[in-house]
Amino acid sequence: MSNAEKQYLAENKIPDCINNLIIQLVDVQPSNPKQFMANLLLEQCDTDPGYPDLTHHNNWMAKCLTPELYDKLKNKRTPSGFTLDGAIQTGVDNPGHPFIFTVGAVAGDEESYEVFADLFDPIIEGRHGGFKKNDKHKTDMDHTKITGGDFDEKYVLSSRVRTGRSIRGLGLPPHCTRKERRDVEKIIVEACKTLTGDLSGTYYPLKDLTDEQHEEKIKEHIMFDKPTSPLLNSSRMARDWPDGRGIFHNEAKTMIVWINEEDHARVISMQPGGNMKQVFERFCVAINAVESAVKAKGSGFMHNDHLGYILTCPSNLGTGLRAGVHVKIPLLSVNPKFKSVLKKLRLQSRGTGGVDTAAEGGVFDISNADRLGFSEVDLVQLVINGVNQMIEFEKQLEQGQSIDEEADAMKQL
Repeated sequence: MSNAEKQYLAENKIPDCINNLIIQLVDVQPSNPKQFMANLLLEQCDTDPGYPDLTHHNNWMAKCLTPELYDKLKNKRTPSGFTLDGAIQTGVDNPGHPFIFTVGAVAGDEESYEVFADLFDPIIEGRHGGFKKNDKHKTDMDHTKITGGDFDEKYVLSSRVRTGRSIRGLGLPPHCTRKERRDVEKIIVEACKTLTGDLSGTYYPLKDLTDEQHEEKIKEHIMFDKPTSPLLNSSRMARDWPDGRGIFHNEAKTMIVWINEEDHARVISMQPGGNMKQVFERFCVAINAVESAVKAKGSGFMHNDHLGYILTCPSNLGTGLRAGVHVKIPLLSVNPKFKSVLKKLRLQSRGTGGVDTAAEGGVFDISNADRLGFSEVDLVQLVINGVNQMIEFEKQLEQGQSIDEEADAMKQL
């Protein structure tokens, strides 16, 4: 369109939205003018931008999403069709959480973190302690680098290491198709069946379990339940339940793989007692074997140099790793210094039943607060060192000694 023609439209006071439609239609000359016009009408003539009411919200998404940013991203889509509204729905529906400061956004596929980077980058920076968009993540699964890790079992009741993995090229649980979910199940199950020795085991499709069998595995702390959390349900993770879901575990139930819960796969190593070093070794051997089997079949895990392993929730990017112990600290946990000690050690506490539960009998689930910017070895060693310090404080309190001076002198890790 010539400048004279554009000037004519302007001088005759053609509304801006129609003006833009005419200019783009002439300039682009689309193969399907009707569809092109419909899309442009949606973009150009929508007087309500659709920005959600975040007045009373308290999560990372609400802190980072401005009306201007929403307007910039609202019509973008990933190659598989995931939208900004799909990404933020869980944070819109759930203004806050009583125990944790939630992210409030999820990814629908690997490309979500690129297409909606203007939103995800500040969320990631805020959630992961200043990890910026140009920073690089590091991965280290060499369990031989760990020192210590065999805790006093008077205090540490059980040890666990878990992480998530996603199959490249398939939609993540908030956005995947029914077929993609079944494809994930097939790929992960075939990989798990290649495990040998103490890691070999059996796959249990959720749809084949009776209610009694399902409940029994939940009581053993090896099985996930149907999502009831508003955070998960708002993210559309329970669609087609229980189709395509299941659990693999070895005979000893110390190596478990969840399939198609919050992530494509959750790999868990766990056992009673305080031998975290042994738990981490099993974890590394298992996950490396599963990854090798996945690659041998022509697939692979979502991963890049910036964000490490790609998972559904931005809080789990990087290692996706949570190394945790159930530790009995009835005196330290009620001490006024407890929260500051946790913060300085870069640890977090939960109830033993999960993030939505309170501690009972002075027993807490203590784990690393970080996921991104630290390697797997870094995080497990951090937990080992931190829990040892907490046990020392508990012993001092048992003897009637004050920990105030020592706790105040601790430096932030």
